[in-house]
Amino acid sequence: MLYLAEGATASVAVTEGVAGAKQFHIAGKVEASDMDVDMRLERMLGHLPALLHPNPKSVLIVGVGAGVTAGALSIHPEVERIVICEIERVVPASARAYFGDENHRVFDDPRVELIFDDARHFLQTTSEKFDIITTDPIHPWVRGAATLYSLEYLQIARDHLRPGGIVTQWVPLYETDLRSVKSEIATFAQVFPDTTLWNPDLLEEGYDLVALGRMAPSPISETEINRRLGAAPRVTQSLDGVMLQSAAAILGTYAGRAQDLAPLLSGAAINRERHLRLQYLAGLAANQDQRFYIFQELVKYRRYPADLFVASAALEQQLRKWYAP
Repeated sequence: MLYLAEGATASVAVTEGVAGAKQFHIAGKVEASDMDVDMRLERMLGHLPALLHPNPKSVLIVGVGAGVTAGALSIHPEVERIVICEIERVVPASARAYFGDENHRVFDDPRVELIFDDARHFLQTTSEKFDIITTDPIHPWVRGAATLYSLEYLQIARDHLRPGGIVTQWVPLYETDLRSVKSEIATFAQVFPDTTLWNPDLLEEGYDLVALGRMAPSPISETEINRRLGAAPRVTQSLDGVMLQSAAAILGTYAGRAQDLAPLLSGAAINRERHLRLQYLAGLAANQDQRFYIFQELVKYRRYPADLFVASAALEQQLRKWYAP
């Protein structure tokens, strides 16, 4: 045990395992770590929208955890303002003390404004709009977390995006079942029809996903991503640390999109605030391990998105082969 504190809303702890891996716990649930699989997810939640947005000047991070996603966004040279909305005050202090290297010292960045509030309340009481909003809530079976997967919350987030804005959200595949994952994706896609899914798992065995919704669908260009990486050495270094060295590697994490998943998502329970079925669906499956099965069910519908990707002939051939059913 490296750190332990009782906050106003949750207990917070940082532990170190026998192999030296650090884990960040909130309310008894591991929310972040410096392990490869978690670092890749946490950085993708920030780097993906920043690279796909043409000029991301202002960002909102909902639920800061260890600060890795916020740190990933902070090193993009276009970003001028970073708002971090966190309900528990002891979280940033512990993240600063124990995950400074991983989060690029984001809490010392003068562009950062910390808002201690419930994210839904903050968005309902501010007129500010953002280019990027990224949400990394605790697992939906944790009490209260399902509200950040609700249709109403996502609609509020959408209404606080500037033209061309992007939202990303964490979708866990572990400690859950297919019904719960379908509910999360279908609810997200109802608000963001241009929903794409991205897979942080190197082995494609299924662990979690990044759901990305865009207000202004546009082609995703291999050349443009590489240009942006070439202009931002710190971003390239950050991505290199999680084995995403190039646009080709980033596009290789594509896991599908909502419009192709329509047959699978048909009949999925939409998670509404007056009827938060997701917290009960997820809770019933909290002790199950169906992640490989869930991921395989999702990628059955994955096809090379020729109308979305603008890639070299060599990369397109490689991805078509990789995505073949």
